[in-house]
Amino acid sequence: MPYFICPNCKERSVDSDRMEGLFDEPVSCHHCGFGFLFELLDDYYPAPGTGFVVCDKEARILAVGRGVYELTGWGDTDLIGADLVDSLGLAGFEEEKNPAKLALEWGVRRLNEPLQLRARSGHVKPVTGDFFPAYDDDGGLLVALTPRAA
Repeated sequence: MPYFICPNCKERSVDSDRMEGLFDEPVSCHHCGFGFLFELLDDYYPAPGTGFVVCDKEARILAVGRGVYELTGWGDTDLIGADLVDSLGLAGFEEEKNPAKLALEWGVRRLNEPLQLRARSGHVKPVTGDFFPAYDDDGGLLVALTPRAA
């Protein structure tokens, strides 16, 4: 059974045919009205303070969900189209072990990655990153950023 999560409101759902009603349209969120849901291999329960970022297959940001502004201070208009790692100042990994690139290249989830991000204020915040590759023809990536204690 395909599991889906809304990158905006974090509502989880299942949908057997991956289509919205009788039309050839992607599944959308019935809770908040967001335009598309992200398909996951397994069900995922984000923490309350988690923010979702949706990226294309080049790790450029396509959409940001609730919780990202609270965590980073950056709004969606500041981030859309920008590189995930550069725009959020993600650090805490060696270049060849970039979790976003590894998830996209190998098509595997990267869970519980200890990272730091640079907020708009310039403060560096410790976060845990979960990286989920897309399994549709468009490719892409869902990134869940959860604050953690320093």
